Amino acid sequence: MIEILKAWYNRYFSDPQAVLLLVLLVIGFTIVLTLGNMLAPVLAALVIAYLLEAVVQKMKQLGSKRQHAVILVWFVFVAFLIFMVFGMLPLLSNQVAQFIPEVTDYWTKAQAFLSTLPEQYDFISSKQVEIISRDLEQLIGSLGKNILTSVSIASITSGAVTIIVYLILLPLMVFFFLKDKRLILNWFAGFLPQDRTLATQVWAEMDKQLGNYVRGKVWEILIVGGVSYIVFSIFGLKYAFLLSVIVGLSVIIPYIGATVVTIPIAVVAFFQWGLEAEFYWLMIAYLIIQALDGNLLVPWLFGNVVNVHPIAIIISILLFGGLWGFWGVFFAIPLATLVNALMHAWPRTADKNINQPTDA
Repeated sequence: MIEILKAWYNRYFSDPQAVLLLVLLVIGFTIVLTLGNMLAPVLAALVIAYLLEAVVQKMKQLGSKRQHAVILVWFVFVAFLIFMVFGMLPLLSNQVAQFIPEVTDYWTKAQAFLSTLPEQYDFISSKQVEIISRDLEQLIGSLGKNILTSVSIASITSGAVTIIVYLILLPLMVFFFLKDKRLILNWFAGFLPQDRTLATQVWAEMDKQLGNYVRGKVWEILIVGGVSYIVFSIFGLKYAFLLSVIVGLSVIIPYIGATVVTIPIAVVAFFQWGLEAEFYWLMIAYLIIQALDGNLLVPWLFGNVVNVHPIAIIISILLFGGLWGFWGVFFAIPLATLVNALMHAWPRTADKNINQPTDA
C-alpha cells in the first residue's frame, strides 16, 4: 500500500511546478471558504474590475491612454450603479410589495379551482383534493413563516447597512483595482517563485475561458431579461418587470433555472387569465424565448466556452453553490472548466514500471 501511494505521489507531485500550483489553489480556496463573507465586497469588486478591464483594453487598442480609459469606464460604471439603485430597484421593490398581498388571493382561487376538479374528472376524488389542499396550505404557511422570520427589523437594518457599505466601498475598490492593476499584480507576483510556468499556463487558459464566460453571461442576463419584459408587457402580464428580472437571473443556473422560473410565470398568468387563449399564447412565447436562448443565444455568446457535459455542470452547481452560495452558482461552469484544465495541464511523471520490455 505504501509503495502504491509513493508511486502515485511521485507520478503527480514530483514536479515543483505542480507543488506550487497545488499550494496556490489550497490558499485560494481556504481564503474564500473561511473569509468569503467578510471579503465579499472585495471579491465582488474584483469580478467587476475584471469585467471592466476588457473595456479598458479595447479603448487602449483604439488609441486611448489607460488612465483616461479607466476614468471614463469607471464613471460609466458608477452611472449604471446609480441607475440600478435609484431607478430599477424601487420599481422592483414596488412590484414585490404589490405581489406579496396577492398571494392570499391566489391561494383562495387555487382552492376554488381544486374543488371543481372532482366534478370535471372522474379519476380525481374529493379526498385527494383535500389532501393536496392541506399539503399546499402547510407549505405556504411554512414559507410565510420563514419569510416573516427572515424579514425582521434586525435583518432589514443589517441589509440596509450592507447596501450602504457596498455603495461606498464597491466603486472605490473597482477604481483602484483598475487604476493600479499592474502595481497590484507585481506586488502579488513578488511572493511567488520566478519559475511559475505551469501556474501561468493554467491562468492564461482560465483567463480566456473565464473572461468570455462572465461577459457572455452578463449579456445573456440582460438580453433574456429585456426580451422577456417586452413580451410580458405586450401581453399585459401583471408584475412583468419582477418576472422578467427573475427570468434574466435564472440563466445563471443552466437547465435548473429555466425550469424553476416557469412556475411563477405560469401561476401569475393562470390566475390573471385562467385557461384562456392569453395564457397559452404567453406560455408559448415564453418557451420560444427559452428555446432561442438555449439554441441560438448561448452558442453565439459562448462558443466553446460552455463545452462541458450537462452532468458536470449540474454537479458543479450543487458543489460550488453549496460552498459559496450565489458566486459559486455563478462561477460553476468556469470552476468546472478550471478543474478540467488542471486535469489536462497537471504534469505527470511516467511510472518506471510501465512500458518496460518483458523477457521473451
